[in-house]
Amino acid sequence: MKRTIVIAGAAAALIAGGTVTAFAITGDDEAPAARSSVQINDDERDDASEDAADDGTEAKAARVSAVEAIAAALAHTPGTAVSADLEDEDRALVWDVDVLTKGNEWRSVQVDPGTAKVLGSHVEHEDDDDAARVRAALNGASVSAAEAAEALAGRGVVTSVDVDDDGTARGWEVETVASGGERDWNVDLRSGAVTADRPQADDDSDDD
Repeated sequence: MKRTIVIAGAAAALIAGGTVTAFAITGDDEAPAARSSVQINDDERDDASEDAADDGTEAKAARVSAVEAIAAALAHTPGTAVSADLEDEDRALVWDVDVLTKGNEWRSVQVDPGTAKVLGSHVEHEDDDDAARVRAALNGASVSAAEAAEALAGRGVVTSVDVDDDGTARGWEVETVASGGERDWNVDLRSGAVTADRPQADDDSDDD
């Protein structure tokens, strides 16, 4: 469940003798408070083949699984995990786990993919409608994000788990990386049944 979010961070300014000191955090791509132990090389090329290679490199570099990252995030911030994504943040690899607390507060928790240590967390300011939509999608669900990731563990390295809160599937969208490339899957929220989406390679061919 990708979103474009502006994070309202703490801001402080000290004005004395014409000197201004300020600290602010903005944006959903902000680096975690502590540096990840897993560093990767990324030449930042945008072609599809290079993106796939980067995803494979990230998957191999992560020693902490999606299931373990979610468990670490929930131990730090109790609530319901609604997504977990393995992300490259300025060449530092992190698990970014979104947690919806009982008080409907969204928190993004960054977990080290090498040690399962929580590197930091921050509040994400979501619309009330977003929280309500996710709550509605998960209403009656018997399969958690961690269980959805566990269901695909045998199909490759799980690099992303997101609740489908605006589609008709009403399931967990899971992405895996294996020797055959990236694959997208859907895990039913109630039965845990796994179905495969089309391979991403099919989606990239527009002219055939």
